[in-house]
Amino acid sequence: MRTDTGQVFKLEDYRPSDYLIPQTRLTFRLSPEATVVVAELTIERRAELKTVTPLALDGDGLTLQRIEVDGKAVPLSAYVAGPDQLVLNAPPAKAKFTLVTETRIDPAHNEALMGLYRSSNVYCTQCEAEGFRRITYFLDRPDILSVYTVRIEASRQEAPLLLSNGNPVKSGNLADGWHYAVWEDPHPKPSYLFALVAGDLGKIEDRFVTMSGRDVALGIYVEHGKERLAGYAMDALKRSMKWDEDLFGCEYDLDVFNIVAVSDFNMGAMENKGLNIFNDKYVLADEETATDADFANIEAIIAHEYFHNWTGNRITCRDWFQLCLKEGLTVYRDHEFSADQRSRGVKRIAEVRTLRALQFPEDQGPLAHPVRPRRYREINNFYTATVYEKGSEVVRMIRTLLGAETFRAGMDLYFLRHDGQAATIEDFVQVFADVSGRDLSQFALWYNQAGTPNLTVSSHYDAGEKVLTLEIEQSVPPTPSESRKRLMHIPLAFGLVGKDGKDLPYKAADGATVENGVIHVRKRRHTVRFSGVTERPALSLNRGFSAPVTLSVAQKTDDQFFLAAHDKDAFSRWQAVNTLLSDALIAAFRRQRGGKKPDFTARLGELAGSIAANDDLEPAYRALALTLPSEADIAREIGKDIDPDAIFAAREALATFVASTNKQRFEALYASLLDNRPFSPDAASAGRRALRNVLLDYLSRLNGGVESAARHFKAATNMTDLAASLTVLAHRHPGSPQADAAIAAFAAKFASDPLVMDKWFQIQASVPGPQAVETVRALMTHPAFSSTNPNRLRSLIGTFSSGNQTGFHRADGAGYRFFAETVLEIEKRNPQVAARLATALRSWRSLETGRQAKAREALLTMANTPNLSADLRDIIDRTLA
Repeated sequence: MRTDTGQVFKLEDYRPSDYLIPQTRLTFRLSPEATVVVAELTIERRAELKTVTPLALDGDGLTLQRIEVDGKAVPLSAYVAGPDQLVLNAPPAKAKFTLVTETRIDPAHNEALMGLYRSSNVYCTQCEAEGFRRITYFLDRPDILSVYTVRIEASRQEAPLLLSNGNPVKSGNLADGWHYAVWEDPHPKPSYLFALVAGDLGKIEDRFVTMSGRDVALGIYVEHGKERLAGYAMDALKRSMKWDEDLFGCEYDLDVFNIVAVSDFNMGAMENKGLNIFNDKYVLADEETATDADFANIEAIIAHEYFHNWTGNRITCRDWFQLCLKEGLTVYRDHEFSADQRSRGVKRIAEVRTLRALQFPEDQGPLAHPVRPRRYREINNFYTATVYEKGSEVVRMIRTLLGAETFRAGMDLYFLRHDGQAATIEDFVQVFADVSGRDLSQFALWYNQAGTPNLTVSSHYDAGEKVLTLEIEQSVPPTPSESRKRLMHIPLAFGLVGKDGKDLPYKAADGATVENGVIHVRKRRHTVRFSGVTERPALSLNRGFSAPVTLSVAQKTDDQFFLAAHDKDAFSRWQAVNTLLSDALIAAFRRQRGGKKPDFTARLGELAGSIAANDDLEPAYRALALTLPSEADIAREIGKDIDPDAIFAAREALATFVASTNKQRFEALYASLLDNRPFSPDAASAGRRALRNVLLDYLSRLNGGVESAARHFKAATNMTDLAASLTVLAHRHPGSPQADAAIAAFAAKFASDPLVMDKWFQIQASVPGPQAVETVRALMTHPAFSSTNPNRLRSLIGTFSSGNQTGFHRADGAGYRFFAETVLEIEKRNPQVAARLATALRSWRSLETGRQAKAREALLTMANTPNLSADLRDIIDRTLA
């Protein structure tokens, strides 16, 4: 594990490497504790390099066994070899030479899960971002593209399966029960996309014929006995391949495409060329073990990693500062895929909820950074919601600005112009400027400037002149290292809704500012006039969430209720409901802090009832509209002096009010949604289950609620209903006989399934209240928990710290102390997971003063620990800054 060196990498310091590696030949002789790696590298000096410079290769904890240049041993005086670098002092003066190195590594004890490691007796790799240097010395940077040939040797008994990138070209037997396989990848790729898997796994297989007639063999490899759980993943893969051809003209380019599911993985999945390696939670599913959310996630993540074949692999990023070039773009593509597979309106609302929950707090806190960062100390810490989710929103805005047809033309040009290259954000933006003829320089600030812009909007309607005037002002709050902000180009989609619920016609005075239902906000202040507006409209703003901004709108409550009932834009209609609920919760919070009881308007309860009963709205949409803003959402809206207990009390009061107002209506609808048909993970079926379970949560707060939830639990025939009812019992009726019985029954039934037990850990870790610290501490001793498995850690420690506002933020600071102690222990084995968990404290300054002080103490405890890894040190220092 590398400790922090304090080195800061800056975008402006980028320089091309003096050397290239056009060919890489690797030989692995696999052994759990002593794997030998022989790397034969074709080294090529850049043509423009006039003098010979030292060749410095990256390493991480390596020990050099052998080094040769052009077949001859290199004398000790000619190189310097350390764990983290190999320097050839005076490489040959000729343009090209061959370097051979031999290293020995220990996969069995690699608990950081980076490089080559073992998971359930299976060898596997994770090389993004800088894991390849833990395998062999290399120019481990994204702009070094190489064609790989890989030979894997292993005991046939231990590892009958030998996989790597590309196409299989040769295999055979060796002495002493060993065997080998050779793989060739004809497409140049950076080292972070290298992959190897070897072990004994089960397989399901299928085929896909591409649009040009290439017959591709598809394989998904899982632990023996779990093959039946991979069927949905295979179906999602084939749909992804077809969709990418139809929507983007992207065809698969190898003879095989393999996915391997492993149980120990730091990330969700990895897009290695032709050999995707997945966290098994995003592959394995059936109705008894996976929720509807799991099925949707599998579909999206299978698609995401496959789509990387073009946006990430065929075109990669020049350096890690350009990470959003592959991740944000590919998130946009997987969002579009899921929208086409399911409900576009529901999917868009879900995307925005995720963005606001994860990225908005990032933008508002000490970890804020641009979509393309300008500096970093540890690149692993920049796999963030800003890079992924906000990066996706920036791509979506380009489509909004240019229209679907021009956007597709830009993507076609991007693939044509940059195939086989390591590209930059400037390259990406330029193709759209070229196909559209537009100046996108101001828009490009979305990539280069941190912070969430705010638009303040007021309106005036002149009935006599039939003119509507909007006053719009933009501002971008300061963020760390950026106190002064430049003005953004913000595409604000809008509608003027008349009293019949239909959009009113209008004429815009300035065609450059208003175009195709979008106001282009480019200046600090805009005055936008619409003539021919026959009545005072209700303003529907940021339709479809056309820009990732916050809105401060001077709008009557009556208009919000009207839009909640009539807006034709699915997102804006949901937003109106959500705004009304948020405003009510914030008011209730303030009354709680002032020692008063919450007071809710009957109109709000009636709105919830009318949404629930509106059969014109799809059930999934109604479920989202009825779901109250989370405690974290409300804390973000309040912004400072946060008391999580008061927010929790306000939310519980509103939920009880809505439930009691609509008791009979909710009970009747709940009963009508019972579906006795065979389980299907399709969107419509999942939507009905979602609505029914939201209603169960409401009804559980009333008399007889615990018995209803217990009946729901006992009658459940799928994991969605089982987990939902267990959550209701554990959260709404903790300590009740029904809750305790359900918790025990769930554990008894699924004790041998780690992924299902993760749900069991999550449900209990998120039970609100001060007892959560003791509950989580006790669960860490449960036989099903493992402190070395990232999924277990995220399900228990991650859920507690990010999903349990009252438990984690316990007023006496016990939650923070326990968290710091646990993160420091995790960091000894897996710095990457520890650092990601530590981001839970990023908003500590928004807490009330007592909790602030205790959170700071916990952060200082971590900061003052000697020999912290670069990963954790970076997060803690920036959080405290």
